[in-house]
Amino acid sequence: MAHVVAEPCFNCKYTDCVVVCPVECFYEGESMLYINPQECIDCEACVPECPVEAIFQEDNLPEEWKGYKELNAELAPTCPVITEKKEPMGDH
Repeated sequence: MAHVVAEPCFNCKYTDCVVVCPVECFYEGESMLYINPQECIDCEACVPECPVEAIFQEDNLPEEWKGYKELNAELAPTCPVITEKKEPMGDH
């Protein structure tokens, strides 16, 4: 099982999660971060680091955000890997 970045990350992009990831499976899109499910080892280190609670175990995704599982799988491989903390977007 992998973890998934969902709607709360959109136009936010806190990057606290990326610095604790032991396998560097976070990727930076234009408006949010993505987790590559092929690389995620389900360690859950990122979950408590997300201040907006945007990261879910794929089987625990809220129903309204189920599409983010496929979105992460599709877009993560097309984006650059992110391993260092950056300033979040907007007023967060």
